[in-house]
Amino acid sequence: MNRTTTQTWTFLLTFALTGAAFAQEQKLPQGVDVSSSTFRAERRDFIDDYLSRLHLPAGFKINVFAKDVGKPRMIAIADDGTVYITRRSNDVVALKDTDGYGRSDEMKVVLKDFPQVHGIALRGNQVYLATPAEVWVSERNSDATLSKPRKIAEGLPNGGQHSSRTLGIGPDEMLYINVGSTCNNCIEVNKESATLQRMALDGKSRATYAKGLRNTLGFGWHPQTHEMWGMDHGTDFLGNDVPPEELNRISEGKDYGWPRCFGQQRIDPTRDQPEGMTREAFCAKTEPSALDFPAHSSPLGFVFYTGNQFPAEYRNDAFVALHGSWNRNPPSGFKVVHVKFENGKATRYEDFVTGFTLENGAAQFGRPTGLAIAKDGALLLTDDSNGVVYRISYDASR
Repeated sequence: MNRTTTQTWTFLLTFALTGAAFAQEQKLPQGVDVSSSTFRAERRDFIDDYLSRLHLPAGFKINVFAKDVGKPRMIAIADDGTVYITRRSNDVVALKDTDGYGRSDEMKVVLKDFPQVHGIALRGNQVYLATPAEVWVSERNSDATLSKPRKIAEGLPNGGQHSSRTLGIGPDEMLYINVGSTCNNCIEVNKESATLQRMALDGKSRATYAKGLRNTLGFGWHPQTHEMWGMDHGTDFLGNDVPPEELNRISEGKDYGWPRCFGQQRIDPTRDQPEGMTREAFCAKTEPSALDFPAHSSPLGFVFYTGNQFPAEYRNDAFVALHGSWNRNPPSGFKVVHVKFENGKATRYEDFVTGFTLENGAAQFGRPTGLAIAKDGALLLTDDSNGVVYRISYDASR
């Protein structure tokens, strides 16, 4: 048995045991089944021939913007077009396309030795960065490098199961940060866990903006209505198709139900009854999802399209990177979807980039991760499995 196969089986055994322990610990009501498949598609090294396997709508083209990037995660684009990407190697890289050919011809590490840096957001020359318990700000230098970050906020929950933080700057010029749950399915002790936090750009006045969000890594603001939207991860070990991943319209002070409710105010039967009311009454007071997506798809990147390159019908719609499942068979995710908005409301979604899986889902050569709109209106997509950054463009003549 080779090393990759050994690692895969170790992973599957670990999560199978975790799921069994979870079911036993919850003392489930009679007739409730939480059996789940633990299945991780094996990674295949990226080769250029795989590009032809990727499917997009007519007129769209996908090419490699950069490869051998390590484990790229979140993306932010500077005013001059420089592409900043956080990586699992505890650093930040800057990529540039200096000749305008749609490929990065310059890549350099601009911040290193910064443990668990993940979230990134830009405002002018200020670069905001998030680690599990802290928020930092740095300044862009003329050579695209970053100054030594200074801490502006600390004391966020360490994260536990969900330690990756994402950042966004809202239309209100406030900083928003995702704080995922510490667990798979529990009542959190720290009131900041499983929330979106809001703070001033200097890190002060931190407060909970919305709660009951298990792990809303991808979020943004509709360009016309300025309303906040985000994709939340559903609980694991409730079955192959339950619960859905959720697209939520996120409003200040609202409760989105986790861990007791999911989707359209549906009850999680594994949770205990809240004090002083029934499960049904509790869920009725929470916010229902706007759209539901296949369970365990693992949404990560989220961006509204504000460029001018794509056809007009895509403007002000959203794109979501579905990283792909590890606990569903057949697997879900491993693609980018287009979410259609009409009059400021999400109405449906459709596949946009597919084809990252091989061998009927047994293998994959890419896990969609971060999304950003480049200065020329192209859509950039990171893959943290094979270290590739893709560029998606449109040509009406194709």
